[in-house]
Amino acid sequence: MSEIPKAYEPGAVEEKWYAEWLETGCFAADPASAKPGFSIVIPPPNVTGVLTLGHVLNNTLQDILARRARQTGREVLWLPGTDHAGIATQTVVERQLRKEEGKTRRDLGREEFLKRVWTWKEKHGGIIIKQLKRLGCSCDWGRERFTMDGDYSRQVQEVFVKLHAKGLIYRGKRMVNWCPVSQTALSDEEVIMKPAKGKLYVMRYEVAEEPGTFLEIATTRPETLMGDTAVAVHPDDPRYARFIGKHAVRPFPRAEIPIVGDTHIDMTFGTGVLKVTPAHDKTDFEIGQRHGLEVVDVMHPDGTLNESAGAEFAGMERFAAREAAAQKLEEMGLLVRVEDYENNVGFSERADVPIEPRLSEQWFLKYPQVPAALDAVVSGKIRFVPERWAKIYEHWMTNIQDWCISRQLWWGHRIPVWYGKDDPSVMHVGLEAPVDAENWRQDDDVLDTWFSSWLWPFATMDDATRKKFYPTNDLVTGPDIIFFWVARMIMAGLEFTGEVPFRNVFFTSIIRDIKGRKMSKSLGNSPDPLDLMAKYGADGLRFGLMRIAPHGQDVRFDENQIKEGRNFANKLWNAARFREMQGAASSVKPLAEHKLSPYSIAVLVAFDAMHAGYRQALDDFHFHEAAALLYDFFWSTYCDWYVEASKAELAAGGESADGVRAVMDHILSGYLRLLHPFMPHITEELWSRLGYAQGEGKDAMILFAAPPADDSLPGVSAEEKARASNAVQAVYDAVRQVRVLRAEFKVPTNQECVAYLARDPAFQGLDLSVFRSLAKASSVPEVDAGGPPKKMPHVLTPLGEVYLELEIDVEAEKKRLGEEVAKVAAEIAKVEKKLADTSFVQGAPSEVIENFKKRGNEWRAKKAKLEGAIAAL
Repeated sequence: MSEIPKAYEPGAVEEKWYAEWLETGCFAADPASAKPGFSIVIPPPNVTGVLTLGHVLNNTLQDILARRARQTGREVLWLPGTDHAGIATQTVVERQLRKEEGKTRRDLGREEFLKRVWTWKEKHGGIIIKQLKRLGCSCDWGRERFTMDGDYSRQVQEVFVKLHAKGLIYRGKRMVNWCPVSQTALSDEEVIMKPAKGKLYVMRYEVAEEPGTFLEIATTRPETLMGDTAVAVHPDDPRYARFIGKHAVRPFPRAEIPIVGDTHIDMTFGTGVLKVTPAHDKTDFEIGQRHGLEVVDVMHPDGTLNESAGAEFAGMERFAAREAAAQKLEEMGLLVRVEDYENNVGFSERADVPIEPRLSEQWFLKYPQVPAALDAVVSGKIRFVPERWAKIYEHWMTNIQDWCISRQLWWGHRIPVWYGKDDPSVMHVGLEAPVDAENWRQDDDVLDTWFSSWLWPFATMDDATRKKFYPTNDLVTGPDIIFFWVARMIMAGLEFTGEVPFRNVFFTSIIRDIKGRKMSKSLGNSPDPLDLMAKYGADGLRFGLMRIAPHGQDVRFDENQIKEGRNFANKLWNAARFREMQGAASSVKPLAEHKLSPYSIAVLVAFDAMHAGYRQALDDFHFHEAAALLYDFFWSTYCDWYVEASKAELAAGGESADGVRAVMDHILSGYLRLLHPFMPHITEELWSRLGYAQGEGKDAMILFAAPPADDSLPGVSAEEKARASNAVQAVYDAVRQVRVLRAEFKVPTNQECVAYLARDPAFQGLDLSVFRSLAKASSVPEVDAGGPPKKMPHVLTPLGEVYLELEIDVEAEKKRLGEEVAKVAAEIAKVEKKLADTSFVQGAPSEVIENFKKRGNEWRAKKAKLEGAIAAL
């Protein structure tokens, strides 16, 4: 290879190696391989999607697992694909149709509209896949799947037919969550509860049998009162029990409706009187079922009011109708008062509008394998990481409701049910239409998108692949889809394969901005990952993000940390260049053939300790800990200390320098392998350039290079390792303390001075050349415990007492330090005054208070140091 360039250019390196990996088929999984299998399926992003930081986090974690598995000798399948995203995709295409042609899907008809969706998918649907490749994802792209692929679609429909035959899928008229924008039913899991500020309207209905007697009713939704078919009270409520059996007068459209007694009424909520609207509230529907009430639907599917609401409200948007209904009540003298009110309102996950409870005929699924799916997690057959999600899963599984699986869309897997044209009550369920298809009409609805993706771990694989790679090993996903997807996949896996679909589920963190806010386009706090990769490189983005993604906690995104990822790549690059300057790796004898200095032994011991911690961290899915270990070892232990300490040996040449080069090669070659899953491109480049690659093609790549040995020094005793590590640590600690002392006395960094040492007897015989070099000492004369005869600034270190011979004006320095102490004391007083102010402490945010306390501690520590310096004088 040519010489390592001075500057690292991530864009060129990343493009080069990703193309090389693809060209040589490095990511392709072989079901016939004799290696043990490892598999992971990508949570399929929506075909409409573009890369977000959430995708970056999730897919980097998966890539780390996949690349690590390759290095440990596994045959790896990381299976990619996209989800057809029924609501999202149809919405995008419909919007485009309205904008460009002024038409709706109904103007085109189903067949033509679906052609348009497929055209859109072919043109725009691969964007996120290209972006995942830019990130460096090592998926088997030859196996990329799409949930609307022909064979996948057939499996989805087969599952419907099988579950219907078992009596688990049924059709019924039920109260569902309805999205007025998408105009489709939603499952409970697709409804997001949000706190909303609204109004509580207290109105009154007259008792028909007692003119002049009124019942006060509190409601948040006066726009539905036109659908009221009863008023309900608790039969034991002494205020209202006597009215049961009588009638209340609904003001408009005017009608007398029964007053019923129902034990489900909460006597303490509101006025204790409930208007019952069976068509527009789940609780009201259940009350209506118990009392045989009429069901009056006053709303169109798009959220506008229909003719049943009365001519003056027909066609009115629901929230406008709310204001109009309240206005009319006031005009009629029936609005008692309006109060501010905050409650939780269900919003459509996709359209982000309040859902409408709506009575609708839909298809439902009684979940299969519920007890077995619950036991799989409770028993530990499937491990959830972090563990707390297992409790949340258990709670949901023990309170599970039937799943509404039909959607009023055109884009998706059409329900395989046909109805007789002459007699719609005659129904055919099958993969194909009946022979006399012209006499039958297929159900217009499609299946919920999640009804296809719950089959993802096994429906994406052919028989040979499934035999080798199923069940999969790990799943990495967000906790927000634990019910949408994870729980359902477990049930589907048990039902259709007899096995759990995966062994481990790692739930990622939510990425928030530095202020703790959820990222969104509207807040402008969601950076484009492609922009970040252009600035800092894919490896810089990956590594920077891993370092700020704590286990089980939300990520506070800070672009400075991504910048730090790029800086780390530069540090690695420069360290590799430094090694290259010392000569070719191929000319260096194996490590075991060298006599090593204590500094070399100590750095190898530290490397082994880092490696052990790294392995444990990855086994525990503590990715951020592994990243922190990699960062701290390389930046501090290796670069800042060992490389600097070794320069004297390198300059001396001969066998000593050969030993250092052997240690550097051992560490760099091992370290690059450990770092590779996190930063794949730069490690592959340096592996090649430093001459560590062996063989040709795939065999030469770090992608398949085995991890380093657990023990770098098998021929060195534990006692010798400990002795070397302790001695080296004492030298490094002494250097740190001398540097602090020099800084306190403002000694220029390039100025050498004599450092007298009263050596600790434990380190007799230790060569002091490294200490002299790192401490910027012109010489290190040794003195007895009393120190040199002349008074000097000194510091007690693990190596012994160190005295610096400095040419300073003692009195002037005392004066200067005294002035510094006074300034610091003033800052301490300010902080203490602020924290003593009760009104400030009670009113300020907790983080502000903590910041003041932290500042106070920092100022006090500085004051103590300055006073120590004065004492030293």
